[in-house]
Amino acid sequence: MPRPLQALVWLSLILVPALAGPRPAVSVGALGDEEIVREFKKYYKKFKETPQRYEAILSLEGADTASVVKVLLPVLREKEAELVDAAVQVLGSFKAHAAVDALFTALANDKRDAVKVGILRAIARGGYRTDGEALMECLADKHWDVRRRAIQCLVAGGRAEALANIAELTGDSEAAVRCAAFEGLGEMGAKNVVDLAIVGLGDKVWQVQSSAAAALRAVRARRSIEPLIAAMETAEGRLQQDFSRALEEITAKMYGLRSADWRRWWDGVKDRFEIPTTDQLALARKKRAENAALYHPTTGTNYHGIDTPSRSVLFIIDVSGSMENQIVEKERFEDGDYPSMQRIDICKTELQRTIEGLEPFVKINILAFATEVKTWKKKLVKANVLNKRSAVDWVGRLAAIGGTSKEGLAAAGLTGAANLKAGRTNTYGVLMEALGAAGRGTHDKYYEVEVDTIFFLSDGRPTVGKLVDPDDILREVRESNELRKVVIHTIAIGEFQKAFMKTLASQNGGVFVDLGR
Repeated sequence: MPRPLQALVWLSLILVPALAGPRPAVSVGALGDEEIVREFKKYYKKFKETPQRYEAILSLEGADTASVVKVLLPVLREKEAELVDAAVQVLGSFKAHAAVDALFTALANDKRDAVKVGILRAIARGGYRTDGEALMECLADKHWDVRRRAIQCLVAGGRAEALANIAELTGDSEAAVRCAAFEGLGEMGAKNVVDLAIVGLGDKVWQVQSSAAAALRAVRARRSIEPLIAAMETAEGRLQQDFSRALEEITAKMYGLRSADWRRWWDGVKDRFEIPTTDQLALARKKRAENAALYHPTTGTNYHGIDTPSRSVLFIIDVSGSMENQIVEKERFEDGDYPSMQRIDICKTELQRTIEGLEPFVKINILAFATEVKTWKKKLVKANVLNKRSAVDWVGRLAAIGGTSKEGLAAAGLTGAANLKAGRTNTYGVLMEALGAAGRGTHDKYYEVEVDTIFFLSDGRPTVGKLVDPDDILREVRESNELRKVVIHTIAIGEFQKAFMKTLASQNGGVFVDLGR
């Protein structure tokens, strides 16, 4: 953070009346590294609100000194995830060797699990390569998340000497560590991952199977093809897609989810088949993109043109006030037989049609959100005839909350009747609810989730909730979803900057669809 901005941050923390706390005398000039650290030590604990503490931590960014490490180590044990994230951001931004060395020294000496995990996150973020020995020792740590983060650090630093050690962790007792090992070896292009990942295709935890397939997809080997086809023949739901994508990337063929076609093709060519070159693969990718509409799953769910073979699906629909607005590009929707051209009616109708077409073995749930989150069922239920009828009726009763039609009531002073506060967009809240992260106090077993695919439909930027900045929400979703591996597809409708929705999908393995204005 530039020095003038640091000073402004501290000035704002001191002067904002809402703080109702101590008002230290701080220079508004450019603060030196040690001076800003002293100010932090003096005042951080006096700030009682999380947003103030968050800004105070970020004011240390750019202070390239070992003393920053010392003052931020206790922050890594804070209960508020955003404070820990801020500390990791600062600790991962060092340029000076002395500061980086201090971080590795702390890693070697500190015995607290939360602190070690935070340090490792910072090392991975910064791509620091100073002390490989300390990282290698962490691979044998008793805490699973320390082992997992150590793998990520070694991969981020490109340490080829660690490949054999990381390979051993593909057999770790903790599924999250096995996932990290497969993904890390794949990212580094390690040839030793192939045989290990073939075994991993049969892991008891589906996220590990997915990570093993991703490794085989990255390290394209001929001997991976038969096991992937065999795994696809017995797989159900979204794993079929993971195996199919690996096969397509290895072979440059496009048989999609049709395991019988993959088997028939392989039986005919396996004695003479050679792995395509990178140029041939690039050409196949281009062709696949051009003909994507021709290759849909033989069974599965389709929502706004996005296909998934998943059998565990969560639909999220925005019912904030702006969903009451009329769409602008009416010609795009005129053949849809919608009750009106309001965004809410178009989206409700499409969701009802999707629900009605679901196979009975698919399990679903629905969340509707504005300022608060409404849930159709407490957990996923099978899409049998009764549940589909119930879901269609529930969606039919949804209405935009506090929309433009209520602004007249608010202008007349009837703010309660207008209910405008209830009609804001709590994107963070609904995504955390969807991922099962709301209210959780531990990272253990984060991969144990019912849902493997989410469809998220919204018409605007986040406006209310614990977090509203799009970058903050993206960061928290990535962190929460790292072990869950839930695919998040996003659908945008309306006039707003849609980069957030596009990035949310791309960072979580999903597809982004823009329905228009």
